[in-house]
Amino acid sequence: MHLDELYAKALNFDMLTIEEGMALFEQAPLTELMFVANELRKKQVPHGKVTWQIDRNVNTTNVCIANCKFCNFFRIPGHADAYITDIATYKKKIDETIRWGGDQLLLQGGHHPELGLQFYVDLFKQLKQLYPTIKLHTLGPPEIAHITKLEKSTHKEVLTALKEAGMDSLPGAGAEILVDRVRRLISKGKCGSQEWLDIMHEAHKLNITTSGTMMFGHVETVRERFEHLVKIREVQSRKPAEAKGFLAFIPWTFQDVDTLLTKIRGVHNLTTPDEYIRMIAISRIMLPNVKNIQASWLTVGKQTAQICLHSGANDFGSIMLEENVVSAAGAPHRFTYKSIQQAIKEAGFEPQLRNQQYEWRQMPQVIEEQVIDY
Repeated sequence: MHLDELYAKALNFDMLTIEEGMALFEQAPLTELMFVANELRKKQVPHGKVTWQIDRNVNTTNVCIANCKFCNFFRIPGHADAYITDIATYKKKIDETIRWGGDQLLLQGGHHPELGLQFYVDLFKQLKQLYPTIKLHTLGPPEIAHITKLEKSTHKEVLTALKEAGMDSLPGAGAEILVDRVRRLISKGKCGSQEWLDIMHEAHKLNITTSGTMMFGHVETVRERFEHLVKIREVQSRKPAEAKGFLAFIPWTFQDVDTLLTKIRGVHNLTTPDEYIRMIAISRIMLPNVKNIQASWLTVGKQTAQICLHSGANDFGSIMLEENVVSAAGAPHRFTYKSIQQAIKEAGFEPQLRNQQYEWRQMPQVIEEQVIDY
């Protein structure tokens, strides 16, 4: 099929096949691909603003038995550096988050072999009792799968209990590439691709808002990236009409500093800015039923992320008042609430603070300057 025909299909919000998407990714001039994705963005997000968020990534524990080959953050059970975050620490971190303008915790950890459903139910309830207005964007499908296995329960029962305890939304963590060949090589200890997708579908049926992600630039093929995208949109197409489902999609690049994947297998992140911009544009084109596409400034940096705003992305994500997992593998970039807005303005857009539901927030009248070393 000629490129012009593929552009026309994309601009009509048609579901492109894997082969059609790959043809665009591999053959389309970058400027043309950017143009098509940008036109789709303008139709799907007509207000034209670029949204961003203030939240903090707090880790429940660093104990994990999944043994992912790209993770430097985890510690095995019994390790001298192993920890479970206590309530006093949560209170300190949440108080700081509120002073710094944040309204949410991204609360994730590891596959701790001894922390079951009751631990998380009690934790969420206690945090909500202490801070009723703070939002909990918590765990991810692999952690839900792990808890379900520990409890010999079902995804629905676990998700229902967590929602009732205070879970406000479910991140797209642990997607990596939703192809089991890849997962066996880089994250064998996590749930398989179908279970990840099943958990997300169950969350949508319970009206729990979720996000989709992709970590690429390691051992996957280009075709496997497109298989991943098609699986995301298929789950989205099955959500109940009243559910938001996948409210956003965030592709980000493998960070390779000192990871086992690099040390043992010699795998390096060779993703160029051009390739990342193409993946952002392709995400917009291949996912016509996902409204928000987020540029991962944390992994690709300010300038590349700014170009992505002209390539289909409409969201800059969070300034992440704290982030320990991706940073541990070498992600060096940082934003403050001032510099992220300036970056958006430099790219030619109006910045708009949002919450996790992509509802607009008013800027807090007073925001303390963040002073933290993590």
